[in-house]
Amino acid sequence: MFRVLLLIFILVPAIEVGTFIFAGRYIGIPATIACIFLTGIIGAYLAKREGTETIKRVKLQLESGQMPGDAVLDGACILVGGALLLTPGFLTDIAGFSLLFPPIRKGVKIWLKAKLYNKIKSGQFYFIRRP
Repeated sequence: MFRVLLLIFILVPAIEVGTFIFAGRYIGIPATIACIFLTGIIGAYLAKREGTETIKRVKLQLESGQMPGDAVLDGACILVGGALLLTPGFLTDIAGFSLLFPPIRKGVKIWLKAKLYNKIKSGQFYFIRRP
């Protein structure tokens, strides 16, 4: 896991710098900087909107006595998506917007559920119930 994280922390910034250089040459430096700010502003707005809706769903499900499992996964995806959108870079923005887009987020949630299920089944992840 450490190697994967190290690779991500080295490769992603290097690729982002390359895309900045390419974009700066292709559309110009002012337009590149404007795109960075614009995606950050739009991303913050979308993350706030989606996050507010998710919080409302969690509250409704808790009030009706249901476990808000899907809503919690939605919230995690929105949180990660918002963080990626606040990180300067075009690739991280694409990933962040993807996590804020409900149809793509649904696929990510299915993948996350499968991963969690496999971890629980193998004993790597477990719940402690307290009376």
